[in-house]
Amino acid sequence: MNHIQNIISDTDHRPWELPKGKWQYYQEWNDALFLHFEVDFSLLRKLVPDKLHIDNFEGKYYISVVAFKMEKIRPRNLPSVGFISDFYEINVRTYINNNDKQGVYFLNIEAEKQLSAFVARTLSGLPYERSEITRSTNLYNNRNTEKAFSLVAHFEPHEKIEDKTALDLWLTERYCLYLVKDQKTLRYDIHHAEWPLYSVNKSELSLDYRFGTISLNAENIIDYHYSPGVKVLSWKAETLD
Repeated sequence: MNHIQNIISDTDHRPWELPKGKWQYYQEWNDALFLHFEVDFSLLRKLVPDKLHIDNFEGKYYISVVAFKMEKIRPRNLPSVGFISDFYEINVRTYINNNDKQGVYFLNIEAEKQLSAFVARTLSGLPYERSEITRSTNLYNNRNTEKAFSLVAHFEPHEKIEDKTALDLWLTERYCLYLVKDQKTLRYDIHHAEWPLYSVNKSELSLDYRFGTISLNAENIIDYHYSPGVKVLSWKAETLD
């Protein structure tokens, strides 16, 4: 359990104190590629529940597509089970600030495995669905035929970002996620070390994710990040209303 204590004791970067009570889940978010998009607020507002206040950075609004490998996810005091606990995931998120707690709201979450998607959706209430995701060296590939989503990203991590910009931190350092379910607003607090970020050299990138009239494609990406990953603790959902 030393690695758990190491996670809990590393808090200087957090914008607010650790949640009270015991953490409930351990997980690792590894080999992560972040693709960031600036979007129109009026279009984004239609996609996000009214109870959630959409965050902005210097008056601009963002959506990010994050492709990574979920590993070793497990409840507290139970071991992980590889065929459920390890899977590739792609989530599409926007940025929320309710009561001065900056977090994310998921517009969509895709998982490589049907069983993993079912378990994650059942336990968390988050909109997990299965998609055809594959990963090889420096390549992410996804095809969601039901929603006509697609992603092909061939890239290499480049230099470590030692001096992160304010926007780098705003896009990546988020310590809760929001969910509106059955007319109730829920917040899941999380904790991890600050993301180690690298710049990205890309040799091929194509994607097509559409949400209403918002189109996320290779032509309108504004920034990229890569991270080898973080170890994450999460707490039970808190009902806000």
